[in-house]
Amino acid sequence: MKIFNKILILLRSVIGTNTFRQSSITFVGTVFNGALGALFYILVARFLGPSSFGILIVAITTLTLVSDIGDLGTDTGLVRFVGRNLKKDEKKAWRFLKLGFEIKIIVGIAISILGFIFAPFIANSLLAKPELATSLRISFSGVIGIFLYSFVIRVLQAYQKFWHWSGIQIATNFVRLAIVIILYFLAKANFLNILLVYIIVPFIGFFAGLFLIPTNFLKVDNEKSVAKDFFHYNKWVASFIFIAAFSSRLDVYISTRLLPLAQVGIYSVANQLIAIVTQISSAISTVIAPKMAAMGSKKDLIRYLKKNLLLVLGLSFLGILVMPIVLYLIPLIFGKSYIDSGPVFVILFFSSLVYLISVPIHMSVFYYFSYPKLFLYISIGHLAIIGGLGYLLISNYGIIGSAFTVLAGSVFNFLVPAVWVISKIKKEK
Repeated sequence: MKIFNKILILLRSVIGTNTFRQSSITFVGTVFNGALGALFYILVARFLGPSSFGILIVAITTLTLVSDIGDLGTDTGLVRFVGRNLKKDEKKAWRFLKLGFEIKIIVGIAISILGFIFAPFIANSLLAKPELATSLRISFSGVIGIFLYSFVIRVLQAYQKFWHWSGIQIATNFVRLAIVIILYFLAKANFLNILLVYIIVPFIGFFAGLFLIPTNFLKVDNEKSVAKDFFHYNKWVASFIFIAAFSSRLDVYISTRLLPLAQVGIYSVANQLIAIVTQISSAISTVIAPKMAAMGSKKDLIRYLKKNLLLVLGLSFLGILVMPIVLYLIPLIFGKSYIDSGPVFVILFFSSLVYLISVPIHMSVFYYFSYPKLFLYISIGHLAIIGGLGYLLISNYGIIGSAFTVLAGSVFNFLVPAVWVISKIKKEK
């Protein structure tokens, strides 16, 4: 009975926090956002079939990969430095915003040009799929749009405007879905047109977002004065992201190289089914990150970690209860040609739950301990797992082997920082 009362008290303390309330906002937004995203991929998968859907997914994966790598840690740096300086020195926070904005524009243009030039080489030599060349060129041209859109999202996060943060993402996903449905009724829903929609919508989201964020940062001068702090922090984040972004998508590229594109399409359907868990993780980290950045005492950190770990464990348990329903619905929603996605989904789903549970730990490393360097080493280990184990398992077991590789990588990404954080807390007592 005493244990039950303690759990009840802890639950009440979690529900009463600002983090829970703000997480609820981002969670509700994430659910709507995830539903719209799921509808997009369901319809596209049915419209295109496994082979064309596989081509589309490789192009989208490449777009998100180069966007993550080319970001150079700017998004993480914006949340940290703007969140930390907004109340103490607003003009300094604006300088970080302007510097981040300038970086995104310059790097985005450079990546788009280089990607357009080298896309045929990537398709022919690295992936051994010449039919991917055109779609890869289109995907590279959308990098700057992703950069600008993510800038708006991060500014809203840093300012803790979570209603706006949710609203703009729901709106852009709705627009994307609506355009694809219109294309279908016009008999124009081929993978190239759908890919064009995918890269155009972020530009729309960026211009709409300018009405939601303070634009005073554009008028501030001497933004280079904060460049040293910004790049010193970001260099470790950028190094980590460069490796982690590649390793987290390496399963798709190895599958593309070794397997038919139809198998890549089937694997991608399973991947999209776990997207809601990824988005929930993102919603929680969105709330946690600025709070971790502003946190001053280790005692507060421990209390905050306990509450958030209870939250993610509870969500994981709910996810396991829902999993059988999703398995039943796969052939009904996507079609019988995607029925082989079921076993892959189960493995990837557990992998995504491990990632969800690790979110509070990861955020504490980044924003409380300010030690992103740790994730550089972790990402190197993760890359070795995905590259070495992945090639072996995919060669022998196809897409099932790819799913088990992702699960192994997720467990590694959870255990190493968890041990580090625990040892750090014990050492400082």
